[in-house]
Amino acid sequence: MYTAEIRTLSGSTLTISQESLASLQSALGGSVHLPGSTVYDEARTVWNATVDKHPGLVVRCAGVSDVMQAVRFAKQHDLLIAVRAGGHNIAGKAVADGALQIDLSQMRSVTVDQAGRKAWVSPGATLADFDRETQAFGLTAPMGINSTTGVAGLTLGGGFGWTTRAFGMSVDSLTGADIVLADGQLHHASASENPDLFWALRGGGGNFGVVTSFEFQLHPLGPQVLAGLIVHPFADAPQVLKQYRSFVAQAPDELTVWTVLRKAPPLPFLAEEWHGKEVMILAVCYAGDPEDGAKALAPLRAVGKPIADVIGLNPFAGWQQAFDPLLAAGARNYWKSHDFIELSDPVLAQLTDFAGRLPTEECEIFVANLGGVMGRVAADATAFAGRDTRFVMNVHTRWQDARDDARCIGWAREFFAATKPFAATTAYVNFLSDEDGDRLTSTYGGNYARLATVKAKFDPGNMFRVNQNIKT
Repeated sequence: MYTAEIRTLSGSTLTISQESLASLQSALGGSVHLPGSTVYDEARTVWNATVDKHPGLVVRCAGVSDVMQAVRFAKQHDLLIAVRAGGHNIAGKAVADGALQIDLSQMRSVTVDQAGRKAWVSPGATLADFDRETQAFGLTAPMGINSTTGVAGLTLGGGFGWTTRAFGMSVDSLTGADIVLADGQLHHASASENPDLFWALRGGGGNFGVVTSFEFQLHPLGPQVLAGLIVHPFADAPQVLKQYRSFVAQAPDELTVWTVLRKAPPLPFLAEEWHGKEVMILAVCYAGDPEDGAKALAPLRAVGKPIADVIGLNPFAGWQQAFDPLLAAGARNYWKSHDFIELSDPVLAQLTDFAGRLPTEECEIFVANLGGVMGRVAADATAFAGRDTRFVMNVHTRWQDARDDARCIGWAREFFAATKPFAATTAYVNFLSDEDGDRLTSTYGGNYARLATVKAKFDPGNMFRVNQNIKT
């Protein structure tokens, strides 16, 4: 084992001796990795290929004890820490140049209490891991839409997905968490134990420590749900969007309909003549009785003249993976996002304008339909503050060649600026890019000051700063 060059919290570089590294390794059930090893390269490679950073050292954790040892080691040497769970964050906060990276990717267990409708989830678990275990019992909690997403990062940022209107945000089903704080000790946070920390963990990101276990209350759903796609010609998008807006305003909580504007991928149910052409897609999921869902959906299915309507009974776990092929790791990605209280006519006009000039085949604009149960939780009940958000728009710019960086990023920024006058002040923190740190105060609104107080209490030295960082 060789020495390691690691950045300190003050910004200097510290050489960690071979003896210190050997001592750390001897205390671990997992392993220590330096630049050049296969595991090192696996750990530093995250979902977004525009992120190409090189930590000074990787500690791949096998369990909670390893996390404690890694945090203590960092504290002893005043080292910069980056924490990797799923590695799916758009800003690449799982890795930082020169940092000690705490890699949780191997800690992927999900344990379900069927009778009590509870699940305990380790921090490296993905949505696929979660769905596989919970859907075996016809249970779920609100999660995202891409099965390779990590449960940890998704939840700590608030978390929303297909069942958010029916069951709330991910954090609304979180009932407890185990967390290693800056003191290197394991603590529990819940409504009755460290309640201020528990409040902050529900939307405040990775600012407070390393969560080693999430406890969720589960909800009955599945294993089959009514879900699928309705695809419209892009030429009809202006009118269909207005009818979509009217429809979702009256939709029951169980029904979620998202809209996606993009070039049609080569889906088997689309005629080849449509492949590569701009389309408008309505993505539907009903979190309740399928017969009720069919009745609720009937008016939407009667809108316009769709190219395809493939709504039907599907395994919920399969539906959660339906968009995985379009979101595979390894592409270059850049996101800009707005929250909206309403989709006004000027916003709809901008949607169709910019969707008509997508810079690559893989780019898309999606608008998530929220509200329902999520919107009936008080804004100060959890750190996540955007409870009056009805729609989250993500400008998802995606391409393969670095030579297209400027063109693709420029398109996203232009669209973001054009829609900003109509957007809410909040934003979904998990969609913020590395350049969006100045949006945090408005994102958290009245909750920001309280978050800063909790941050100062549990992480006064800002050890956990490689995140959308709360300033004290």
